Amino acid sequence: MSKTGAVDEQEIPFTSTKMPRRVVVLGSTGSIGTQTLDVIEQHSRELRCVGLSANTHVSALIEQAKRHGVQRVALASVPKNSADNDAFEHYLCTAQTSLRSGKTLQYSYDNASDVLPSALERTNHERTNELSSCAHESTDDMPHYGMEALLALATCPEADIVVNALVGAVGLRVSEAALQAGKTLALANKESLVVGGDILMRLAHTTGTLLPIDSEHGAIFQCLVGEQHAEVARLWLTASGGPFLGKTLDQLRNITPVQALAHPTWHMGAKISIDSSTLMNKGLEVIEAHHLFNMPYDRISVVVQPQSLIHSMVEFVDGSVKAHMGTTDMRIPIQYALSYPQRWSAPVAPLDFTTLSQLTFKAPDTTTFPLLKLAYQAGKQGGVHPCVMNAANEVAVYAFLNGACAYTDIARCVETVLEHQIHYEQESIQQLEAIDADARHKACSVLGIAFEQHQHMRGLA
Repeated sequence: MSKTGAVDEQEIPFTSTKMPRRVVVLGSTGSIGTQTLDVIEQHSRELRCVGLSANTHVSALIEQAKRHGVQRVALASVPKNSADNDAFEHYLCTAQTSLRSGKTLQYSYDNASDVLPSALERTNHERTNELSSCAHESTDDMPHYGMEALLALATCPEADIVVNALVGAVGLRVSEAALQAGKTLALANKESLVVGGDILMRLAHTTGTLLPIDSEHGAIFQCLVGEQHAEVARLWLTASGGPFLGKTLDQLRNITPVQALAHPTWHMGAKISIDSSTLMNKGLEVIEAHHLFNMPYDRISVVVQPQSLIHSMVEFVDGSVKAHMGTTDMRIPIQYALSYPQRWSAPVAPLDFTTLSQLTFKAPDTTTFPLLKLAYQAGKQGGVHPCVMNAANEVAVYAFLNGACAYTDIARCVETVLEHQIHYEQESIQQLEAIDADARHKACSVLGIAFEQHQHMRGLA
């Protein structure tokens, strides 16, 4: 990997198109995951999905697995709903039977619902008999629930590319495992680099390959292809400004989750939508860019570009600027991460320049939205400070989404927890997980909620 974070020509992992690239999608039922599967479907000759994971959306995961003929599936936890549990166990039984027989599950994108019978369409007696038989005959040793299942998918020998679209710091261990296993990690889980960037980038330089899926980092990555790191003067990360662009601090005090989730240009999951509205998402991206492109923080700038047509820019020492433009659709950066170093046919309609009326730019308001400034500070302090910042932010965001704190409490919580953090260098994932847990307890205390309540809000209870 070069000093810019781009993959050198001699390190390109894929030089042949004779065999499809085999992809594992972690977090497949979320926004990035579903769009990744759409790209895979549009390029079925070049890509094949071999593994899927979800958090709680069992029925959606099963339908995805049927549609793509996927034998390796995993859930973040055992379903509490008995019907969901039965449906998942039945799919596992069917997939394992296929594995034992050495056959591949057949699928057709036009008739995906007919690939495998739904467990919910069968009698309890039939399901019980099938599950009992599967339990006695199974030869599949891969775990299917919890972190161990996610790690098994991220390192399975069938995979060439691992798309990490998990939400939150839970994605860190998975990113580490994929890189250690020599996989190409297509990273959408920004918290991985924010929390453990020092560790992950060492692995990306030695054992694995890391390609960004974020629209902004994918744009910078493309602008840097063929360029020299020493000739880069500045990275420009563009921000839409979120749904509250131009609002005052007083106007934000009574913001509701519904208002904060209404992003003006991007359709995203709940956590990232709230982060976008507070500008924390841009702060996380600044820290990511520092790691990905080996760039000091004083040479990474944020500019608000409300139309979201310029996805980011690179300024060079001679005054030239490369800007990456395109339709506001995440399938474009997702596809480039899966096709690199090639370019495939567009997954969406191209941008029509004749319809553009204006492109506007303005500086971010870090007084009204202080989380961006706090992210810069945490990044410059380095060590475990970004980990602490991310943990406190996650606690506050989930609390806000569940009505347990005000919108403006998110920044207050992060700032308070950071103020009392002692500096430590990043040493290991285990150390960062301990720091993360401690910061979450402190954030809960600041907000006056029980840690168990936060765990429930995250869907981990």
